[in-house]
Amino acid sequence: MVKPKGTLALVGGQEFTDGCGPLDELLLDRSGGKEVLVLPTAAAFEHPDRAVERAVAWFASIGAKAKGLMVLNRRDAENDKHVAAVRAARFVYLADGSPLHLRSVIKDSALYGALVEMFRGGGVLAASGAGATLLCDPMVDPRGGAYTVGLGLVSGLAIFPYHGTTADHIRERSIDLLPADAVLVGVDEQTAVVREGDGHWEVVGAGGVTAYRKGAKPKTVKAGSTIALGEAATAG
Repeated sequence: MVKPKGTLALVGGQEFTDGCGPLDELLLDRSGGKEVLVLPTAAAFEHPDRAVERAVAWFASIGAKAKGLMVLNRRDAENDKHVAAVRAARFVYLADGSPLHLRSVIKDSALYGALVEMFRGGGVLAASGAGATLLCDPMVDPRGGAYTVGLGLVSGLAIFPYHGTTADHIRERSIDLLPADAVLVGVDEQTAVVREGDGHWEVVGAGGVTAYRKGAKPKTVKAGSTIALGEAATAG
């Protein structure tokens, strides 16, 4: 297995807002540039243009340039121009929305192949909320907190976004149903677990993260620290 060279950021939600400054500045630095390609795919039915507008305004405020790539359906995910744009990017950001729609659009698509290629080659891949859950396997199902199949860019890890504000019963269901061979990581808004290559997972942002394992006490880690996630592995 080839070790990935890029940086992966799994964000707990509320991307493109003031509290994300330290995180996005770090990701821009690791990308080696000042440009971000934003995919509002998960927000296809929730004004994706507004997601792009927020991203453009936010990154401009920290001295960078964002542009949208309007991949909203399966046809878009097989479009050669879209695939080439992702492959050529150094920093791609998957915006929040519906993880189930996002999965239906990019799973096994040419565009997803380009995303993985970009990441393996040293680029930055950030995903918030829906995207963060989908890139992992298992994936938290938004319809009730159980589990379904994600894309598996990271295996053995499930992301629970909006950890600090989600209804207790949904969070508890995800904890109760967690497979024995996986780690569930609750990620606060404006916060991410970040990994460069196959190095340590860092906690970056305005809040913290909590790791859950079967038969173990939860462990909460604040921003500025690393967190051990056991067998969770980024696909090469």
